[in-house]
Amino acid sequence: MNLTAHEQGLVLELTRALASSLDLTEVLARAQGILTQLLPCDYAALCVSRPERPGDYEWLGLGAPGVLFAHYPELATDLMSRKELKRNLLYLRCREMGLPLEHVLAVLLDLRQDWHGGFTLYREHALPFSEREQALLEDLTPYLANTVRNCRMFAHEATRGDLLDALFHHQGAECVVMEPPEHEKLRTPGATALLRRWYPEELKADDSRLPQELREHLTRLQVLGTKRAPGMDTWTRSGAKHDLKVTFVELPEQRGHQPWGLVLQECSRGIPMPEPWRQKLSRREVEVVQGVLSNWTNELIAEDLGLTLNTVKTHLRNIFPKLGIESRTDLLYQAAWRQKPG
Repeated sequence: MNLTAHEQGLVLELTRALASSLDLTEVLARAQGILTQLLPCDYAALCVSRPERPGDYEWLGLGAPGVLFAHYPELATDLMSRKELKRNLLYLRCREMGLPLEHVLAVLLDLRQDWHGGFTLYREHALPFSEREQALLEDLTPYLANTVRNCRMFAHEATRGDLLDALFHHQGAECVVMEPPEHEKLRTPGATALLRRWYPEELKADDSRLPQELREHLTRLQVLGTKRAPGMDTWTRSGAKHDLKVTFVELPEQRGHQPWGLVLQECSRGIPMPEPWRQKLSRREVEVVQGVLSNWTNELIAEDLGLTLNTVKTHLRNIFPKLGIESRTDLLYQAAWRQKPG
């Protein structure tokens, strides 16, 4: 449609606002003022629902009163003439609830996912939405749909990423999820630093890529499929003080693609740490205990972790009472004793 120079400027501002963040609430807050200049209304609302739960709505309002959302299933009705509307019980019910709605302009958002979306403008005065305003909203619909789709997808990935981060942080590990051969779907925050420690030269120029030998091993596993030999899913790189253990996990297929999870964990060569201890200690305290269980001196632990000698000693003084242990020797004995079967 033909837009005035002022409208073109507002549309440009709106598209920038819609692309300014991946937080849907934040995006709509930024877009609200621009939208109401382009399409004057008293308030607006975005609604998302799943096909299998058509009455279960998720709402984001742009100035819309909460009573609208609470009673939406009751208020939703077919289009009717103004004469019919004014006699309609739902129309009268709206006015009783403080919602003197006169005109509604709505579009369906094609989200191309397993949920539907709709965007609606509301007017409380008698001036109807014009055909030009209807056409303008239709022109803006792809931008709105794209924004909702991207924000929803990001929220899903972010949630999965946070859960993975919490899980692997608890286990003292990191994770990278790959879609072979090269597409990386996500990684926990500490994975980059861990890989950089083990592949400093290779990742000096680009630390966003998976090291070549891990990519090659993943390719071999993928090619072999069910013919993989026992033990091939675990791969170890030896270092001076630790080993890097990588466990390759074939994940459930998603939309025709087969993702893999790479669980990365630095392992000491000493006595394994009892899992209940890990749950009682901070991440730094766990690292200090792992050094002790590897029979390292306090000086070597300090050098490895980039700490001062006094800081290592302070950590140990805090660790002993947390574990109910009296000394370094007792720590080694208790850890070894807990490894005994039965």
